[in-house]
Amino acid sequence: KKKKKFPKNNMSLVSKKDSKVLAPKDYDIQMLLGAEAHIGSTNCDKSMEKYMWKRRDKDGVHLINLAKTWEKLMLAARVIVTVTNPSDVVAISSRPFGNRAVLKYSKYTGAKYVTGRFTPGTFTNQIQAKYMEPRLLIVTDPLADYQPIREASYVNVPVIAFCDTDSPLKHVDVAIPINNKGKNSIALMYWLLAREVLRLRGEVSRKINWDVKSDLFLYREIDDEKKEDGEEGDEEEKKTLVVSSTDYTEELSSKDVEGEDFGEDGDEDLDEPLFVPKSDQENAQLAVEEKGGSFFEE
Repeated sequence: KKKKKFPKNNMSLVSKKDSKVLAPKDYDIQMLLGAEAHIGSTNCDKSMEKYMWKRRDKDGVHLINLAKTWEKLMLAARVIVTVTNPSDVVAISSRPFGNRAVLKYSKYTGAKYVTGRFTPGTFTNQIQAKYMEPRLLIVTDPLADYQPIREASYVNVPVIAFCDTDSPLKHVDVAIPINNKGKNSIALMYWLLAREVLRLRGEVSRKINWDVKSDLFLYREIDDEKKEDGEEGDEEEKKTLVVSSTDYTEELSSKDVEGEDFGEDGDEDLDEPLFVPKSDQENAQLAVEEKGGSFFEE
């Protein structure tokens, strides 16, 4: 079988002398490779072939050209900055891996977000309480978020989408080729997009690293959060036990047990009794045994 040749991909955006500012740094490429953002799937859509670098012979997985990924990421950031009101941008993710990333992106850029199931008619039905009129849409997965993309096409809203090798590009205006099935790659791409948007707005300087870590955009499972909360709770319980034991010892040491604290005979005016009374069941049993019977006889 002849190997399928993909078209040559030259990163024209970075090769220009005037665009050196937008060129990726070594640290950015290392993060993309570490998050496995370049690893696609075994299937490849016809419209996504221009973003492919090659196909691995080992397992048949398509590899994404990160030069094209960076070029489309810069283009998407430029498109987002052109929207005057940041709240007119809506980021959507129906998959759980992108929920936290979408939430953090909206927090730092001022955009709106929709996580979980998308209610049909959000962009077209004005009677709904959650009706929106966005000017730009950011989608995590075109396959999972097909409903908002379809409604955006009805109301002429441009769409920016993170597309894998098998993602359809119908009604997608700006496709960012990326591995949208891994939680690390999704979190990193939203972090890079938010950083570039803030840089173009002038809120973050390019000479200084952004103080927000990409780990904040990473999806966290509920079990891991419960384990962390449980460990913190155990530590707090241990601290309270230690404090209560020390307080109890201090109270015992502060008490005076000399004879002058007792009554005249030494056994009166006690704060606590010297013996523990028997339970009602034991007293009843003793009373029955004195009469010659047994308490447990039917």
